[in-house]
Amino acid sequence: FCQPGGWQLSKERKQPTFFVVVLTDIDSERHYCSCLTFYEAEINLQVRDLHASVFKGTKEIEGEEESGLIQPAEVFAPKSLVLVSRLDYPEIFRACLGLIYTVYVDSLNVSLETLIANLCSCLVPASGGSQ
Repeated sequence: FCQPGGWQLSKERKQPTFFVVVLTDIDSERHYCSCLTFYEAEINLQVRDLHASVFKGTKEIEGEEESGLIQPAEVFAPKSLVLVSRLDYPEIFRACLGLIYTVYVDSLNVSLETLIANLCSCLVPASGGSQ
């Protein structure tokens, strides 16, 4: 559900996208899944066959060496951050995922584990309660 268009490599970095999916479990409980998908340079691809199949049989890419190695940042892979909650606060969840994305992409000097633990320990007011 986090990549409804399918998982596809891309020749160019695409802008991050955000959307919410509502899943219903067997007890008719709703689960709100906020998804932030972004594209990251894939530098570990080393197989020419994979490269050719991704780009529909293209044999030569400008600057590619005959060794079969794909040059860094030539291919971008989608990654998704997903937050699942029983609460329907899409804008808050967008902000939380945006914060995690920023820390990850900008390689800020903050532990992702600590950041996520802090976000998970936040108290959320009950519906209709005070802010």
